[in-house]
Amino acid sequence: MLQAMQKASNKHLYPLRQWLVLGSLLAMFGLLAIRSGYLQLSANDYLQAQGDARYSRVERVSATRGMIVDRHGEPLAISTPVDSVWADPGQLIEGKAQWPQLAKLLDVSAKFLAEQWTKNADREFMYLRRHATPELAARIMELQVPGVFARREYRRFYPTGATTGHVLGFTDIDDQGQEGIEVAFNRMLAGEDGLKRVIKDRLGRIIEDVENIKPVVDGQDLMLSIDSRIQHLLYQHLRTAVRQHKARGASAIVLDPHSGELLAMVNEPGFNPNDRRQLSSSRFRNRAVTDVLEPGSTVKPFTIAMALEQGSVKPATPIDTAPGILRVGKHAVKDTHDYGTLTVSHVVMKSSNVGAAKIALKSDARNLYEFFRGVGFGVSTSSGLPGEVAGTLADRGRWRGIEHATLAFGYGVATTPLQLARAYGVLANGGRMVPVTMLKRRGVVRGRRVIPELTVQDVTSMLELAVSEDGTGAAAQVPQYRVAGKTGTVHKLTAEGYAPDRYTSIFAGYAPATDPRLVMVVVIDDPRGEQHYGGAVAAPVFSRVMTGALRLLNVPPDQVTSPIAVAATGSSSGL
Repeated sequence: MLQAMQKASNKHLYPLRQWLVLGSLLAMFGLLAIRSGYLQLSANDYLQAQGDARYSRVERVSATRGMIVDRHGEPLAISTPVDSVWADPGQLIEGKAQWPQLAKLLDVSAKFLAEQWTKNADREFMYLRRHATPELAARIMELQVPGVFARREYRRFYPTGATTGHVLGFTDIDDQGQEGIEVAFNRMLAGEDGLKRVIKDRLGRIIEDVENIKPVVDGQDLMLSIDSRIQHLLYQHLRTAVRQHKARGASAIVLDPHSGELLAMVNEPGFNPNDRRQLSSSRFRNRAVTDVLEPGSTVKPFTIAMALEQGSVKPATPIDTAPGILRVGKHAVKDTHDYGTLTVSHVVMKSSNVGAAKIALKSDARNLYEFFRGVGFGVSTSSGLPGEVAGTLADRGRWRGIEHATLAFGYGVATTPLQLARAYGVLANGGRMVPVTMLKRRGVVRGRRVIPELTVQDVTSMLELAVSEDGTGAAAQVPQYRVAGKTGTVHKLTAEGYAPDRYTSIFAGYAPATDPRLVMVVVIDDPRGEQHYGGAVAAPVFSRVMTGALRLLNVPPDQVTSPIAVAATGSSSGL
């Protein structure tokens, strides 16, 4: 009886259970439908954003830095593609078992890699290797280590190495200019990076480019005024001279006087921008524009030009330099020899300090100051090269008699080699000054007149005498070309005053003298060999480089000997 009652009860419960289960399922499907509708309609934007946050990324597209080329289009600086390998520390730990293989390719120890991970564990980004070769980056990516990625970047390469190091400068590891032309024209060369949205898989690999957010703008190419052939020639001979004379350093410049274009600029010791171990300020500083020197006798032509313009002397005016010493107050101006009576032209040829001082003292100090300022002493060339200094020219209001006298032969004025080259460019350009530039120019540059043309002609004839066999600069002669130039030998100024046995040796000049095409300045700092005079140390560098440069430019020879040089007599002082 009891069993029969239980069977009857169970019979009634079965339909109830079925309906309960069915109702539950229907309720669940209903809730899912409502939830699905909510997610599709109301929360769609939120979910899409969450999905994008997990798989969509905004990637930087690196701009290619513009090339730097010389005036003939020869590459001086180019950017080559490289890959930088980086990691997400949070994902990198998932592939810890592969760290020894990864460390081997990175050329580091597994312990070092673990230490780097520890330092960056709370970050989302860490570099594993900057500027790896594409081949190495590909081998690293083949390991498929979680959280390891590669990014395309560019590395700067300088085909001419140390030859153009000081001119070009260098970029940092992010390809941004740090020195030289690279930093002076960084905005133009660098361009602008772009941005794009991409879809990545769970391993961080790009599987789809979605859109370009910001277009990449590659940097512009830059054509310099530099002639790499003359630059190489200057580099070789200046380097040889530094070694030969055991000098502390040197600077030299070749300038086109008509266009103001710098054709070559070299400093020694140099540095190779491809070798980052050499990137110390003592090596990469461009001393031709950042360091000043007292130019010595190389300014005598400008003292004479001022006197000629003022009418206080003429080329044939006699100047009594006996007995080789001139008292100015408590001070004395001396020559290396007693030259007796010299004409103004022969004062330049013999490089007489007494003669130059007497000529300067015939004019007011204000006139000399204004003339020196007019040809660019104490005034920046505005070349655009970083670190360029303006030099100094003492205020005429503080000049005493001795300062007036010594300025005539280059003491009391501080100038850069580039400023000195610009001043000689005025003489080579018929008395006109044109702005100096590192960029190739097109068309004629007129410039502004600062010295009368007739005065320049007289001074050029005197400078030809200085390079004659009886002048101080005979070693600067160039076969088959007439040369105008001037030597300078200056005692170096130290903390204790002018050092009696340390010198700066200089030669400045231009050729061909009848129709100048090139101006060149050579400065040898602290030669310690057997010779120290500018005529023996700096002038030969001028001769060798100018000989090669004129031939490279196919400049026709002018007459071999100047008529005024034939008439010159006397012996060289060696200054």
